[in-house]
Amino acid sequence: MQLQLPIFPSNAKLINSTLGFYKHDDFVYYLHNGNPIYCHAESDRNAYRFILGNLVFNNLCTITELTEALGEHRKNIERYAKTFREKGAEHFFRRKETRGQCYKMTEELKSVIQRRMDEGWTNYRIAKEYNIIIATEQKTRL
Repeated sequence: MQLQLPIFPSNAKLINSTLGFYKHDDFVYYLHNGNPIYCHAESDRNAYRFILGNLVFNNLCTITELTEALGEHRKNIERYAKTFREKGAEHFFRRKETRGQCYKMTEELKSVIQRRMDEGWTNYRIAKEYNIIIATEQKTRL
């Protein structure tokens, strides 16, 4: 077997001695020993999280190396690796984006709350009855 030297493009930033990345045409390319192994659009956060978790999971680099090379917070990379290990690759691409959304306030609950408001119930009584925060309830006003 012939030893392969890691040869990287001049604009590549090294993560460690065998792993690097570079940006070109709004895409980020990850290289192992100079060969491309992953690529994602700069704006594709799910693919980015998947790749970082995968790199750590497959022992191609450490969390510290990624933190220093990418400027990503250590806890985020730890979370990506843990998610990859526990939930697999499909989680990164099939998960429903729920940040910034109220998980309790379903369409069905909104209609019930609106009916209660039409009946003259107070905000406090509605919030207490349906175990929600008053500010959440006020968002349902039509």
